[in-house]
Amino acid sequence: MCRSRTGIARIRFQTVATRAHPPYNPPMAQIKSLFVTRLYHARLSELGPDIDADELSATCFSVAEDDDAGQDWCEENGFPGYTSYASLTDLPWRMPIFAEVVKALDAHVAAFAEDLEFDLEGRKLVLEDIWINILPEGGTHSSHIHPHSVISGTTYVQIPPGARSIKLEDPRHAMMMAAPARKTDARDEMRAFVYPGPEAGDVLLWESWLRHEVPMNMDEDDRVSVSFNYRWE
Repeated sequence: MCRSRTGIARIRFQTVATRAHPPYNPPMAQIKSLFVTRLYHARLSELGPDIDADELSATCFSVAEDDDAGQDWCEENGFPGYTSYASLTDLPWRMPIFAEVVKALDAHVAAFAEDLEFDLEGRKLVLEDIWINILPEGGTHSSHIHPHSVISGTTYVQIPPGARSIKLEDPRHAMMMAAPARKTDARDEMRAFVYPGPEAGDVLLWESWLRHEVPMNMDEDDRVSVSFNYRWE
């Protein structure tokens, strides 16, 4: 996020991330990017209501402690931590702080849809589901996509120093059968995998077909996030 001299905030839109160095252009050649993968990165409170970070964190842990069904699901399915994904579908109704989070997310998703130049045909992108994730030391979430959704994302509540946030995978990866490895200092948009670096209070959005995973938490403290999907209706 950066601010202009007028103080008006500007949200970053990027093709996965910022460049490590300028692209190489041979003499007289024209090279451009096609079929880009867009990543939206902003402060959650930049749009919509101001979210109390301490209240959101305390609410996440309170829900996890009381959600016996969610704890049972995590144990039965080998999830290394806690998620409310399979047990609670009404967090915005149960917890006022989550209703505020959704108001902010609605605004961010609308801004991202504009950047993606979606023709929504008079319809809207609406929240489909929202859930809490708490990964303790050693916790991870394997590579996956979010079928049947349009926009997915995560807002970060707590990211300890030893816990990476997320790993994004080039959707063309399976088609690079004979491609050489990329240089170690390749620009982020040229890499097969990218590791964005959000901070607590940030929100990331991407199109739901983008494969991603959560690397292992190597910190003693919990990694806490709230993830969500938006559908077109």
